[in-house]
Amino acid sequence: MSKKKNSNNSVKQVLTQLVLDVFEQNGNQPLNYKQVSAKLNVRDPDSREIIFEILKEETKNSTLKELSPGKFQLLELKTFVEGRVDMTNDGSAFIVTDDPDESDIYVAPRKVRTALNGDRVKIYVYAKSKGKRKEGEVIEILKRNKMEFTGIVKLSERFAFFIPDDRKMLHDIFIPLPDLNGAKNGEKAVAEITDWPPEAKNPIGRIKQVLGEQGENDTEMNAILAEYGFPLSFPKEVEEEAEAISDEISASEIASRRDFREVLTFTIDPIDAKDFDDAISFRVLENGNYEVGVHIADVSHYIIPDSALDREAFDRGTSVYLVDRVIPMLPERLSNGLCSLRPKEDKLCFAAVFELDEKAHVVSEWFGKTIIHSDRRFAYEEVQEIIENQSGEYVEEILKLNDLAYALRERKFKNGAISFETKEVKFKLDDSGKPIGVYVKERKDAHKLIEDFMLLANRKVAEFVSRKGKGKKKFTFVYRAHDAPNPETLASFAQFAARFGYRINTRTDKEIARSLNHLMEDVEGKKEQNVLTHLAIRSMAKAIYTTKSSSHYGLAFDHYTHFTSPIRRYPDVMAHRLLFHYLNGGESANAEHYEKLCQHSSEMEKKAADAERSSVKYKQAEYLKDQIGTIYNGVISGVTEWGMYVEIIENKCEGMIRLRDITDDFYTLDEKNYAIIGQRKKKVYQLGDEVKIRVKNVDLTKKQIDFSLVQE
Repeated sequence: MSKKKNSNNSVKQVLTQLVLDVFEQNGNQPLNYKQVSAKLNVRDPDSREIIFEILKEETKNSTLKELSPGKFQLLELKTFVEGRVDMTNDGSAFIVTDDPDESDIYVAPRKVRTALNGDRVKIYVYAKSKGKRKEGEVIEILKRNKMEFTGIVKLSERFAFFIPDDRKMLHDIFIPLPDLNGAKNGEKAVAEITDWPPEAKNPIGRIKQVLGEQGENDTEMNAILAEYGFPLSFPKEVEEEAEAISDEISASEIASRRDFREVLTFTIDPIDAKDFDDAISFRVLENGNYEVGVHIADVSHYIIPDSALDREAFDRGTSVYLVDRVIPMLPERLSNGLCSLRPKEDKLCFAAVFELDEKAHVVSEWFGKTIIHSDRRFAYEEVQEIIENQSGEYVEEILKLNDLAYALRERKFKNGAISFETKEVKFKLDDSGKPIGVYVKERKDAHKLIEDFMLLANRKVAEFVSRKGKGKKKFTFVYRAHDAPNPETLASFAQFAARFGYRINTRTDKEIARSLNHLMEDVEGKKEQNVLTHLAIRSMAKAIYTTKSSSHYGLAFDHYTHFTSPIRRYPDVMAHRLLFHYLNGGESANAEHYEKLCQHSSEMEKKAADAERSSVKYKQAEYLKDQIGTIYNGVISGVTEWGMYVEIIENKCEGMIRLRDITDDFYTLDEKNYAIIGQRKKKVYQLGDEVKIRVKNVDLTKKQIDFSLVQE
């Protein structure tokens, strides 16, 4: 196709949009081609002729109707809509609009043009024929989702191509040889799209960073981070700012804080943790009640708003926990040094201190800045041993804290909280980062003890701020909100759970919570545990950060925030700043400003979770690469029109059996019943069924595992 023809098409496409805009902007009143031309300020005969052609063509396309000879009108208003591109594997896309009641709009592959997955676009929607789904075409890219991709460099003599890892990025990127930045053939790298001319099939780009040899642990983990937009190092300016912070604590700073250095205080963390951002203080009061202090690293003391450190922490939004490493939100000087509540060191904290009675009811509460001196650093395993054996260092204090945590937990579930105990998969890695074993991490009383006191602090801080302000003019704060589940999704899950003999009562929120908790207890240790737990979680709404004071459905709290992990979460830093501002008599902060910060934090949290899942998938694939041909028992964990996912019971690795590889019948998806059904013999494979599989193939690049079904 010639450049000229392409250019003419492009001009006509823009003119078509302008013509249809005229009808929208004029209340869809009937217009002829002269009126349309006048409103567009078009006077030359050739252009007016093209406008007349467009009116006729769009009438044939059922976008316009000809009311009387020469008079046209839109068939329906809102011809143009905006939304986010959700690409499919065949190159077509669905446009997800901002209107939750609006169905997704289908765009055929050639009409997607240069839009990429996640881009925000403007589309032209065709008038819908009766019974047909809505279709459209992309006419403008409003905002690119991302311009950087990880992938493999492919070199030839005169040019290079870059093949992205992202399965929803369906275009290879053309790389001119001068823009290779030293990349060699077959290496993994990060490429940035720099241009995409209208007539070009592929975008043009440059290699921004070479990651290294394919298959090497560091290369692959760094590729995952780059794919989700997390930087691999801190800018020099940020590191220098962190290094310049003094580790001296002045006498005036100590005098301005409540001093807990003489009160028993300790941390309980994973055995391999390096940053300790929460500590518990404990003492028995003269009246027989208990004082429990939840002391949180005072990150906001060290990070000045709008400093280089602050901007970097906000951009990252969160620390990222891959299988073999942590990518911290803050430089090591802060995360593992100044802010980390290490034992036998004076540390600055922001605390929530509670007086609790024997039943863990809050008698009084205090919020403010503290200084602590941790007496002991415990690992979860050590505290668990003390609880189980009822002996060891600080045994009386730990057993009492455990009793109080039990009371808090029991009351939480009685009030309608839901207990989702998912099994966390961990890998044993050799020195090169290769997985040599897989195990499931258990959550015991020691983990729950810390969790329950953190929940208490988060809830009470949120309640305290929510009471500020008069009437509808509540003080702005950063809340952690969790909506009630969609009734249809929940009903669908209840129907599926019933197949295993579990009854979900969906009449009220409390009944839902009670029956879900019974379900979680009943499935403990059974083969369907993971499938039902994951499906139950998927039926729930997603928790987000917001300034809108809404409840947390899963925890059954009217108000909830994140206050307890400012070393690894930026929303906690915001919560600290706002709470301190209000404790000192400050006026309500700007809600609109903080809502934007909350939206960014929610987005970065999702990206971090996706990166973490991606690293687990890679390690699962890497582990099974040496197990080709091995037979395992598994549970069907998902069904699609092209295959069924199976989770191996022994190691929780998940792969797919493709329907085309099951040769004893022709199988199709029964979506409603979460099943695959043979058309002749009617054999049914259903979600939760146990099957025997053989590891067939592993593709490390795609993080894909293929199984074959071992039929009895």
